[in-house]
Amino acid sequence: MGDPKGFLTTPRQDWLRRPVEERVRDWDEVYVPGALLPVISKQAGRCMDCGVPFCHEACPLGNLIPEWNDLVSREDWRAASDRLHATNNFPEFTGRLCPAPCEAGCVLAINQPAVTIKNVEVAIADRAWSDGFAPPRPPDRLSGRTIAVIGSGPTGLAAAQQLTRAGHTVAVYEKDDRLGGLMRYGIPAFKMEKHHLERRIEQMRAEGTKFRTSTAVGRDVGAAELRSRYDAVVLAVGATAWRELPLPGRELAGVHQAMEYLPLANRVCEGDLEASPMSAAGKHVVIVGGGDTGADCLGTAVREGAASVTQLDIYAQPGGERDEDVDPWPTYPKVYRLSAAHEEARDLESAPAADADARLFAASTLRFTGDADGHVRELHLVEVDAERRPLPGSDRTLPADLVLLALGFSGPDRQDGLIDQLGLALDPRGTIARDADFATNVPGVYAAGDAARGQSLIVWAIAEGRAVAAAVDRRLTGGTQLPAPIGPYDRPMTV
Repeated sequence: MGDPKGFLTTPRQDWLRRPVEERVRDWDEVYVPGALLPVISKQAGRCMDCGVPFCHEACPLGNLIPEWNDLVSREDWRAASDRLHATNNFPEFTGRLCPAPCEAGCVLAINQPAVTIKNVEVAIADRAWSDGFAPPRPPDRLSGRTIAVIGSGPTGLAAAQQLTRAGHTVAVYEKDDRLGGLMRYGIPAFKMEKHHLERRIEQMRAEGTKFRTSTAVGRDVGAAELRSRYDAVVLAVGATAWRELPLPGRELAGVHQAMEYLPLANRVCEGDLEASPMSAAGKHVVIVGGGDTGADCLGTAVREGAASVTQLDIYAQPGGERDEDVDPWPTYPKVYRLSAAHEEARDLESAPAADADARLFAASTLRFTGDADGHVRELHLVEVDAERRPLPGSDRTLPADLVLLALGFSGPDRQDGLIDQLGLALDPRGTIARDADFATNVPGVYAAGDAARGQSLIVWAIAEGRAVAAAVDRRLTGGTQLPAPIGPYDRPMTV
């Protein structure tokens, strides 16, 4: 504990964002480069070194948060990097993309602003790369066992890295032309620049992991054939089957799924396209769905130069403080949060009709109407109560040249044929069924991440990858020294 009174004397200070007018003109990360280092040691010193650190329980990775907070407060960056990487393969991803349930579980958060755990994490990760504390760690010897990992999102990459470091020969199969899954083509660059992803992939290549891109298992290579070539197969294909909104006018041109829209903008940033064929430039945009994917669409549309952008959330606007009766500490509370994209939309007044920033709360879509050419022009909505019942007389319309559906995901996509070719059993939710050892009903085939758990957070995805790697290693060798931070039936803390 670097400063026993730090939590009393040092106020919380978050990573500064660049001015809105500056950052919406580019696709760089929204934060001020280098702004963490002058303040982060004192921020880490706010950690109380609790006797029972609930931040551990809130994070499925079991991150050793008080330990690396103490080391950062003393500016021992090498030791802090060692402790951070002991539980997390990719802290530069989680430090940028995770909503930080650890901070909701911080003991200090009972009556004060939580420790900036997420900022400390990303500062350690970035310092580890700049100071050479994250070299490749190839195994001393090979086991002779071969494993295929299908999917290169955070679950697949974590499983592959753990299994490679254990001495197995691992090949990762990715259906897209580049690695990273949703981190590559779903997450906008202003949330995480892709060089962070490239750096980890190069580290994994140096450790011995093999990668096969543009290969859809089930379509480009038969799933059963692939299974016959490897000692084990790990399915980490994600939950990419998007939820639909079957309303009148859904067939109109200009009504698209969020995950049809976001990859195109990412491909512009990658240099594949000069401009997105679905660009929001000059259009009135309405986003249906109040979650993170909707916010990603919002920030993207603002940068593309939309005439207006409005985001619809069917839930009522939450309050600014935790409701102890509904979400008691240390659970993750539903409170009003202002993401970078919402801050941009608020300051730029992108949605004059919205309740707050760009969001219309307690709003339910009724139908879409279009012009004579069959292109969407209006979205019709109604206000709803807490039970989602329409409020009489609250109907209204919004101009809409582009409608983006950001309603979440229901399970793995079955179009490639992988699930049917292997004969995998599914649970009632449509996700891949598995036992307590992450094993499916097909011998030698394991399932991890959103494909089996359902849509979740990046920290749960990485924890699943680490845990399934331990299960596969145990099955192949009779024992394992790999950590298994969670089981397949573990869930976030709730009341």
